[in-house]
Amino acid sequence: MDRWSLGEAAERWQEAGSGPREGPGTMDNDEPLEPETKDEGDTVSASQSSDETLYCEAEAPTVVEKEKPGQESSETDLEIEDTEKLFTTGQKELYLEACRLVAIAIALVSNTTVLTLELADNCIMEEGILSLVEMLQENYYLQEMNISNNNLGLEGARILSEFLQNNTSSLFSLRLSGNNFKEESAELFCQALSVNYRIRTLDLSHNQLSDKAGEYLGQMLALNSGLQSLDLSWNHFCIHGAVALCNGLRVNVALKKLDLSMNSFGNEGASALGEVLRLNSSLAYLDVSCNDISNEGITKLSKGLEVNESLKVLKLFLNPISMDGALLLILSIKRNPKSKMEDIDISNVLVSEQFVKTLDSVCAIHPQLDVLYKAVQGLSIKKTLFTWTNPMKLIQSYAEQQKISVLDFFRSLNPSGEMRMPVGEFRKAMIQQNKVPINRYQVRELMKRLDEKTGMVDFRSARAPRGLPSTLSQPAVLSKAP
Repeated sequence: MDRWSLGEAAERWQEAGSGPREGPGTMDNDEPLEPETKDEGDTVSASQSSDETLYCEAEAPTVVEKEKPGQESSETDLEIEDTEKLFTTGQKELYLEACRLVAIAIALVSNTTVLTLELADNCIMEEGILSLVEMLQENYYLQEMNISNNNLGLEGARILSEFLQNNTSSLFSLRLSGNNFKEESAELFCQALSVNYRIRTLDLSHNQLSDKAGEYLGQMLALNSGLQSLDLSWNHFCIHGAVALCNGLRVNVALKKLDLSMNSFGNEGASALGEVLRLNSSLAYLDVSCNDISNEGITKLSKGLEVNESLKVLKLFLNPISMDGALLLILSIKRNPKSKMEDIDISNVLVSEQFVKTLDSVCAIHPQLDVLYKAVQGLSIKKTLFTWTNPMKLIQSYAEQQKISVLDFFRSLNPSGEMRMPVGEFRKAMIQQNKVPINRYQVRELMKRLDEKTGMVDFRSARAPRGLPSTLSQPAVLSKAP
């Protein structure tokens, strides 16, 4: 059978959809694909097109029954039955999946409205990746594609790498988590991204990248000036790979978000990251949770925080850090008057009352800062369950006195008057305003209500509490905010 390009296939598809049809399925030579039945005629409606919904259905190839010769032996019968059984239990499913992917790719060739394509966990094979790549070469509207958890392996990486090296599409976000990528795959991707600066978001989490891959990624990051978000969590980077990766980060000027959680950086990796924070001026989000970093590594990391002017979020959850290490972190922020740090997550660390007092002094200098820790050591629940006024109730009371709406109060905090505000700026504005007395724990509770999942606080979700008690059941200092 001749193989058409996706562009030719799309044209034929459009011609088939717009031209007259004599039966439920015909080809160019007018031979019916399937015998027409009453049930199919009653249930299958005419094909429809929609800019919002894409629906593709693939059917199995028609089984052609052949009459067996009368003198055929029983052994031959068994062989034929086994062959047919093998096809129906294995190849049929693969065929159907390939048809669906090709159909989707053909439909997207000329599509101008679909911006995001989700194909995670779909058993995409080599043929499917080839079809998707060919589609992307002709589609200039698709911006985000998720093909995670498809076990693409080295061959899939090779196909994608070749596409990325000659990418002229609008694609800027590529999610490739859980695809069994190893060192060779990392090398291919890094070769492509060393010349392709269109991709801004890349997810390579849950793969099998180790130290050699760290070298390739470090070399790529030293050259790439377009990538802004990189997820390398749940891989196998150890000390050597961590140091090599950090060598590239030291000179990178574009990356803003880096997730390295669930690896094995250790204290030497933390030391290399500390040097990165001393020199890098673009990184705003760093997650090194569960990387076997102890107080020794925190000491080196803190040296970088003393001079860094870009980092806003630092996640250190599930590292073997004690209260002494936690103290080093917040003191490094205190010593840096230009620090932009907003969130530090050490929510597995048990702290002392003295730590809380020190944190209060740090927050007086940096009101945008919030530190999540496990609990205050030595304090019983009974001792800490004092009254904490519901922050929304306080704001509602003030708004009623001033004869304004709650929304007007929040809007007054934003100099631009807009309905959304960055998390750090909102926290700082709430602490520094003198209209409603509120502490940082109440601000944290308030931000939960205002839905700040994207790093922005949205005032439109603010509403006066109805039927809620005037006190919180437990102070926020005791538990990790979700």
